[in-house]
Amino acid sequence: MDHAMREPKSSSQTKSEPRAPRTGLALINDDLLHIILSRLPASSFASAACVNKSWNQLCNCILLSRPKLASALSLNPSPTIAVQEVLDEVLSEPIRPHFAIANIGSGFGLMDASLLITKRLGSRTPLIVSTASGIIGRDALTNEFKEVKWGDTGGHSDDEVGHAVAEAVNNGIVLSVGFVPGLKVDAIPLLRLIKEPRVSMVDKFVMDIKDYTASVSGCMSPVGIIMFGDKLVDMKPIVDVLDYAMPSETIIVGDERGRFLYRSGNESRNVRGNTKYLSDAVALVFARDKEKSDGIGDIQFHIALSNGLSAVGPVHKAVSVRDNCSDLTTWLTARREGQFEVLDGQRILDDINDELENHIETPDLYIGVTKRRKCCIGSQKPRLITSLAFHGVIGGDEEYLYVNGVNIKTGDYFQFYCSDPNAALSSCIEASLNLKSLKLDENPNNCHHVAVNNTKKEVFGGFIFSCYGRGESFFGHHNIDSSPFRENFPGVPLAGLFCGGEIGRGFSSLIGESNKECSAHCCLHVYSTVYLVMSYTSASPEH
Repeated sequence: MDHAMREPKSSSQTKSEPRAPRTGLALINDDLLHIILSRLPASSFASAACVNKSWNQLCNCILLSRPKLASALSLNPSPTIAVQEVLDEVLSEPIRPHFAIANIGSGFGLMDASLLITKRLGSRTPLIVSTASGIIGRDALTNEFKEVKWGDTGGHSDDEVGHAVAEAVNNGIVLSVGFVPGLKVDAIPLLRLIKEPRVSMVDKFVMDIKDYTASVSGCMSPVGIIMFGDKLVDMKPIVDVLDYAMPSETIIVGDERGRFLYRSGNESRNVRGNTKYLSDAVALVFARDKEKSDGIGDIQFHIALSNGLSAVGPVHKAVSVRDNCSDLTTWLTARREGQFEVLDGQRILDDINDELENHIETPDLYIGVTKRRKCCIGSQKPRLITSLAFHGVIGGDEEYLYVNGVNIKTGDYFQFYCSDPNAALSSCIEASLNLKSLKLDENPNNCHHVAVNNTKKEVFGGFIFSCYGRGESFFGHHNIDSSPFRENFPGVPLAGLFCGGEIGRGFSSLIGESNKECSAHCCLHVYSTVYLVMSYTSASPEH
């Protein structure tokens, strides 16, 4: 190797001096070297890029050819072994990590998993590790696709590290590592003061996202955001503000309620252990790179939705409303739209149960409240926005109807919704048909593409955020939630989780008509599956 990598002779050497014969790696032409390097695992590939300038340029050409998402799942009960298995798989081919997302069972510690992953990927790679009620992906050892649903994410609510174990069987991890040339990525937290007033700093959160996006792209509109919220925080007003502040083309997806740790590429944003702040949520922000190299195409985010709710009964109007902020619940009475009689909670539920008498099993009940609220950022002039928010029904008595969540006001209109596997299955079929519009002809290399103006477009990865109430127990069949993506893009890397509230915001042609019936905009869903699909359009060739 030393002989093969010898520095070229200087110009002072005579032309008559005989050349040393080419041996070893010096005999390998660029095409063959390209093939060898492209088959190296990530760590060996990184070492090869440091051999010399020529190898580094060749490695960059391999990496810059297209974006990549690598993902793997492990159910090994040992956290150390499970993390090792998924890391070995996602790093088995060349990749330069721009971000990483790990979703784990409650039997694994957040800090332990974070440290093990950071050790392999490096501290400069933005990383989010979150607990989940289940994980979705391909097994690192068998390549079998799995949807694994557990129970409660567990752990003590004040245990930031997350060592507490809810159930011994909640062991597993799905890890995704992405390389997205043409984009910049970082993790930006939603901070909360530890001392009074203990409120989320939402305006700062939005401005931090906008400022970061502006610094790397020259505009203030990110391509997409993947969010994870804390289970003790009401994310509805926070997501409403994001929805108000971000342009329609910005896709926002994520898990509304969980537990997480994160690491930002900017050390000043890492507040764990800080005596002043805690993090209530974290956003993985994807922004266009204003300094992207020539020849790099464009990455787009697309969103699709499978809904699992059916509307029940007439529209009601809230009459008397009481917030119980101590446990984040609301007590209310209501009247049917167009009638004057005020109904207590028991009467309301009796009427709804009459509507549900043909249901074989008792479904989960929600009220979908249409809310018109003023919203603003900083010193901006407030304006009204209309949104649809779902609140789980707790029960009712001869005084009130009790529901989860707050911010319901007198005069708000609402309708009851129930979980419905038949509606969900029909919606999955519709989601698959909608994703088919992105499905492109498959070449022999299993690459989905279409030629448009001499460019190539391909789907290179996706994420799924599915309600923990769905899965095999809901449908009676396994792997239904992931089927719309897998049917259209077989072999394309896919990862996901079962979560406690699905964030899905985006104005997309992939949102089916059945999800557009209500005029109010909905960003936080229940009994749904949100699909994030990432596509890449290659740059137009120069003429």
